[in-house]
Amino acid sequence: MQNVEAILQRYTKLVDPVIKKLLTEGVSKQTRNLVQYQINTGGKRLRPALAILSCLACGGRIKDVLYPASGLEILHTWSLIIDDMIDHSDKRRGKFTTWKKFGPSFAQCIGVQYGASLLQAGARSPCSQTIAKLFAKTLKKVMDGEMEDVLFEQGGREDPYFKIHRAQHVTFKDYFSMIGKKTASLLEASCEVGGIIAKAPKKIIQILKHYGWHLGIAFQITDDILDIYGKGELGKPVGQDIRERKLGNILVLFAKVKLKKTEVAKAIQAIKNTRARDLAFALARSHIKKAKSELLRLKSSPARNALRELADYTLTRKK
Repeated sequence: MQNVEAILQRYTKLVDPVIKKLLTEGVSKQTRNLVQYQINTGGKRLRPALAILSCLACGGRIKDVLYPASGLEILHTWSLIIDDMIDHSDKRRGKFTTWKKFGPSFAQCIGVQYGASLLQAGARSPCSQTIAKLFAKTLKKVMDGEMEDVLFEQGGREDPYFKIHRAQHVTFKDYFSMIGKKTASLLEASCEVGGIIAKAPKKIIQILKHYGWHLGIAFQITDDILDIYGKGELGKPVGQDIRERKLGNILVLFAKVKLKKTEVAKAIQAIKNTRARDLAFALARSHIKKAKSELLRLKSSPARNALRELADYTLTRKK
């Protein structure tokens, strides 16, 4: 998958200057390092890459999609800042999270700066009203999914709403609802952005959306597997979902284990003693197959081939 890595690096070089321009414009010198911190910790820039490749696959131009593609990464990173605060996570990508580095008060202010930068990205995009509406719709879905994920936890929170509405049981339907919003909706929107900017027909945009959604489902399932079976490649402790007593992990649902905060190692081993990993991989593969089948409805092009390679990469990635 070296070609995929090269593609991601190429588009990272294109969007990172735009992202940093949006984040720092109108911000005091004292604050610039703070707002750039999370972006500078790394990341694959998968969402901008999907937007760019989708645009190219529809005959569009890279220069037209750079601002909305950058906005997608800003939206994604904003959600990570919030997620880390909610989960009290100390590390992401092997580095301190924003709230841990600067404190929760500054992390909240930085999050608002990301929101303002997202507005700027939308305003500077071609088809700005359509893009702005899509950004808003997607952000609401992501945050809906985030709240569902919190409610799937088995305890350990003092939030009044959590105490009343915590899910007693989580079904597979609940799980797919949550990851569909929290993860898949953003990858779906990334592909949709590319089609919109290229002024593609509605039926082509629908194909791109379906591809992105299936890709997002497979991406999250792979994340769940890496959380249990990885070796810290995600830049956070192995078994983080178990430490947080989250039922929103596909392996936990397949294995049907009871999560106790003090028995992380036992819970991981209990999961490994089941077929949960095989079942999860099979499920991820089925969604990648569906994603790739959607691409066959597009005209053959280097961009379409790259989207296909990105789908395969989702299953084999280590972080």
